[in-house]
Amino acid sequence: MGGWIGGQAEYVMVPYADFNLLKFPDRNVALAKIKDLTLLSDIFPTGYHGAATAGVGPGTTVYVAGAGPVGLACAASCQLLGAAVVIVGDLNKDRLAQARKFGCKTVDLTRDLPLEEQIREILGIPEVDCAVDCVGFEAHGCGHNHHVEAPATVLNQAMIVTKAGGQIGIPGLYVTEDPGAVDNAAKFGSLSIRIGLGWAKSHSFHTGQCPVMKYHRQLMQAILYDKIQIADAVNVTVISLDDAPKGYQDFDKGAAKKYVIDPHGYTKSVKK
Repeated sequence: MGGWIGGQAEYVMVPYADFNLLKFPDRNVALAKIKDLTLLSDIFPTGYHGAATAGVGPGTTVYVAGAGPVGLACAASCQLLGAAVVIVGDLNKDRLAQARKFGCKTVDLTRDLPLEEQIREILGIPEVDCAVDCVGFEAHGCGHNHHVEAPATVLNQAMIVTKAGGQIGIPGLYVTEDPGAVDNAAKFGSLSIRIGLGWAKSHSFHTGQCPVMKYHRQLMQAILYDKIQIADAVNVTVISLDDAPKGYQDFDKGAAKKYVIDPHGYTKSVKK
């Protein structure tokens, strides 16, 4: 990332800070909402970017693939944008339960029932207006194959369930090289995508890293004026810098939490 190494430390140097930093209008108000505002550095704008590029708007139905922190942030962003129904899919039951806590519908991808049929159970039809891939290249299969890595699964499912003319946002990470991939093609980022289906349905695909600074000021305002409770949505859990390795271990095991590192104990002084 431009030669600047590390962001999870006791102190960091911010390059071009006069441009890169987002200044909060009021320190005390900001500290009272610091768990929410911390998410502006990454997952909240990323989730919002996925929703915005998928064309989510008032009255839309949306499928969000993945109930990790970015997927949950995306689902909350879809609600902020006025979606009528937000459906979140995952293999992890705890993360699906977290999505239901703030009003999302969910589909359990370990079931031996195709995604489109699970969507039919919710909406009465097997398709949505928009879809967002918040999983990326580490996707697994569904049903009885859910233990098997299948990196093209989410993209292909998104094309199946998105209506003709719909948009698919892809904030999920895809890489040019993946040495641990399941086959030689995937090791170089070549996936078996049903592009013919996407072409036939006139889908629009939006990929790439989130331009955080395009959104962060407006999302800050949404937090400060209580339009969204993003920390509750992603289940923010504050840990010390010393506890970070264990936080990574727990997250890798599927914890339905977003760990926030607080090296100086700022959050301890915040009134509940």
